[in-house]
Amino acid sequence: MMQRRKAFVIGTILTVALGLLCAGFIKVRGFRASATPSAAEVTVARLVRNFAIPGSERGRVNPYAHDAAAVQRGRELFFQRCAVCHGSDGGAATTVGRNEYPRAPDLREPATQGMSDGELRYLIANGVQLTGMPALAVSQAEVVDVSWALVAFVRSLGAATPGELTSQQYFSRTGAYVGSRACERCHSEIYHRWIKTPMANVVRDPREHPDAIIPDLRTNTIAPFTIDQVAFVYGSKWKQRYFTRVGDEFYPLGAQWDVRNKVWRPYHVADTGADWWTSFYPSDNLQRPTGPTCDGCHSVAYDIQAKKPAEWNVGCESCHGPGSDHVEHSSQASRGNIFNPSHADSLASTDSCIQCHSQGEPRRAASDGKAYDWPVGYRVGLPLRDYWKLESATLGKTTFTHFADGTAHKNRMQGNDFVQSVMYERGVTCATCHDVHGTDQEAQLRKPAQALCLDCHGPNGPNGPRAATIEGHTHHKADSKGSQCVACHMPKIESEGVPGAFVSAHTFKFVSPAMTEKYAIPNACTSCHADKDVAWASESMRSWNGVSPWRVE
Repeated sequence: MMQRRKAFVIGTILTVALGLLCAGFIKVRGFRASATPSAAEVTVARLVRNFAIPGSERGRVNPYAHDAAAVQRGRELFFQRCAVCHGSDGGAATTVGRNEYPRAPDLREPATQGMSDGELRYLIANGVQLTGMPALAVSQAEVVDVSWALVAFVRSLGAATPGELTSQQYFSRTGAYVGSRACERCHSEIYHRWIKTPMANVVRDPREHPDAIIPDLRTNTIAPFTIDQVAFVYGSKWKQRYFTRVGDEFYPLGAQWDVRNKVWRPYHVADTGADWWTSFYPSDNLQRPTGPTCDGCHSVAYDIQAKKPAEWNVGCESCHGPGSDHVEHSSQASRGNIFNPSHADSLASTDSCIQCHSQGEPRRAASDGKAYDWPVGYRVGLPLRDYWKLESATLGKTTFTHFADGTAHKNRMQGNDFVQSVMYERGVTCATCHDVHGTDQEAQLRKPAQALCLDCHGPNGPNGPRAATIEGHTHHKADSKGSQCVACHMPKIESEGVPGAFVSAHTFKFVSPAMTEKYAIPNACTSCHADKDVAWASESMRSWNGVSPWRVE
């Protein structure tokens, strides 16, 4: 009896001492969300969270697994309900996610991806007590459908493991290209969306596609040529150019069709003050082959020795890498034998787009001694920086490629812009907004531009704007052109190579009228209000409440 009493007393003393020690630790350290949780705290929190999931939930299987429509629906729900903490990529590198206690988990990592479907659904539907994870705010009738759709999307976020990354890089270097047709058998829905996109139809043979040539060639009085001279037609949205074949090379003919204005215009890249590569070639178009200057980005895996690609146009393997092993083992296809930008880190994901949507120069000279205007040797999944150097800007000076503030003004420079943006720093990728497999939206956007922006930037949201309403931020009427996010943050000031054809800047910076006055950079205000001048725009902004005068000046 005495032994039991003694053990009880000792146990009580130890418990009280441990409690006092913990209390002292908390008192000294503080009980604050800004403190970084220790590894022990994270482990204990996860154990308690997982222990609390009822056993009956663990074995449940997602009825929407591998359902593309459910993944898309889950994506929409995720951006509306979850991205404020977990970020657009699930990495939780957000202002809210990094300041919660415990921290919002990285949904891409094994700690989350290793949970069963049922466990994930339970946490999504019911939330987690004593954390920032809320229960789903939907009706009981909706909770099952919504939670399973979110599980489907969370599964799609899973990051490639170190082993898968090593395997991907191996197959990227050693695999063979098999062509986009080989992907159709397993990815039919995606293939049939992609085949209608501009990406799939950049370069067309008029003998295979009689409708490829837009204008009547007989109206060309600038540099006349016949259809027999046209081996390939390039482009159909902004301008259309025509390539002729001489020997084993293609060359641009001397006239191009301005699609928007419906007129013929000369085509010749100026010998000086233009693209860097012109100094390596004679002035004559017929001595400037398209292989080094164009074809690396208008095809899959252009071979500079054979002077031909694995496939014309921007095919599946332009973004996913060589697919031979993936196709050969299609019944056991894995992420280890094909690159998927959606499962890559944000750097590798955007590199797959920047390889062509940028102006720059190769890091090293090509083996044939020619000047190439694309990253020779690069394959997706490999570090683009090892093959390609982006064109640099000189701040305060307007150049052939950049405005004085570093914003690009030449065509095909979205990548040069994007790497300067806060979006890029925070892990947003091109695929966050665009689906190159094809959509019904302009520029293959996943949804209308305004809806995309407001997914992450709602009024008074943690990502801004700091206003109660959109019109309170824009100082324009709701739903007007001036109240569109892209009107001010993505003005169309970057040329597409023909008069009047411009695409959106991708720095997401607001260019004030004062910047126009100082550096001749176009601003959104007078670009829209063409009948007004810079002084009027600056004065108008000074009258806006809540706008810093330093941004106006």
